[in-house]
Amino acid sequence: MAASAGTTLNPDYERGSLWSATMPALPDRSDRRLPSTADVVVIGGGYAGINAARELARRGVRVTVLEAHELGWGASTRNGGIVHPGFKWGPGQLVRRYGAEVGRALYQETLDSYALVRSLIHDERIDCEFREVGHVELAYAPSHVPELEHSAAGLAAVGVPAHMVAREDIHQEIGTDAYFGALVVEGSALLHPGRYFAGLAAAADRAGADLHEGVRARSIRRQPDGRFVVKTTRGTILARDVLVATNGYTDGVAPSLRRRVMGIGSFIIATEPLPDALVAELSPKGRAFFDTKNFLYYWHVSADRRMVFGGRASFRPTSVDRAAAILWRGLLSVHPQLSGHRVDYAWGGNVGFTFDRMPHVGRTKDGVAYALGCCGTGVALMTHLGTRVGAWLAGEGPPALSQLGFPLVPAPYEGRPWFLPIVGEWYRLQDRLAARSRSER
Repeated sequence: MAASAGTTLNPDYERGSLWSATMPALPDRSDRRLPSTADVVVIGGGYAGINAARELARRGVRVTVLEAHELGWGASTRNGGIVHPGFKWGPGQLVRRYGAEVGRALYQETLDSYALVRSLIHDERIDCEFREVGHVELAYAPSHVPELEHSAAGLAAVGVPAHMVAREDIHQEIGTDAYFGALVVEGSALLHPGRYFAGLAAAADRAGADLHEGVRARSIRRQPDGRFVVKTTRGTILARDVLVATNGYTDGVAPSLRRRVMGIGSFIIATEPLPDALVAELSPKGRAFFDTKNFLYYWHVSADRRMVFGGRASFRPTSVDRAAAILWRGLLSVHPQLSGHRVDYAWGGNVGFTFDRMPHVGRTKDGVAYALGCCGTGVALMTHLGTRVGAWLAGEGPPALSQLGFPLVPAPYEGRPWFLPIVGEWYRLQDRLAARSRSER
């Protein structure tokens, strides 16, 4: 198709995920008969749920997965395709917040999560365009450079290779003049999220997990004998254990968890395939990119040479079309070279955020297990936490994250985050103040 003119966003893009459109078709599991009993029922068929099921089945545990939509329907096939260790807090911040022993154990868990993704792809022979290329964090304002330098020191302290790049040398890493410095972290990768998920689902199937889609869990009730009755739209299941792994789509099936996880929208656009010379200019080393805004952007060039560009376009309810327009303007502000190129796909979905911006693993007062709150780092973390919780429910020790309390959202909240626009305006103000310092340089 002909390229659109100038900076105008073409209106005829696909309203859907690039990854879903280019992944293998999954078997239809919507009409399978539900069992009346299981050792473990997993609610949620994304990265965490499917990996928990695989691990449990490998250990001989009878496990049933319930997914209300299609398997992988949420962020597992809609994310940015960036795989990296770490939380929102760096290793130094974790030690200050939780103490030396717990802080180091928490960060080690994220390093283990990245290693697990790599080993799963190898061991299960998952064809998902996995590329270990590293990522770059870009300083949106001059005042953000010291923060990146501090992050570099924290990573060095735990043995993670990372180095700073000065503004005058930034073209060695990225084709833009929009940033004031960069932190390059080598231990991270890119992949095709849809193909990765398809491989994980096939691995869980081979292990003997009982996978169902199109069936919603309605309630969980614990009996006097300690077992759980899981009521669904297609009947009830009696189980020894229940794991809730619904992340950004957590609903009232476990009310105490809904009070702790917020679904925050994130959106992505993907361009048409780009010329090789332009790709080399935009991303000389093929890395993933993040910037340091509160309304951050994250992006990379895909294996088929598309610019995949995402961000928190709005904290207010919005549409894919409005978000696509915001992201297109943002993309051109970073890479004006893309003016005149088409957008082929635009999509969005929820990211599971918690009040302390940490993922959480544990049990509710009623004994329901959970693995929730990826906070934007879900490809590696939810793969790992699902696997670790599966091992835990099969008899191994709990993950390090189980030592953390799971805070309530400190506002009246029952699943509709009415307060996010207020929070968003505060973050937007901080970005505007940072932008003023940009104009002074």
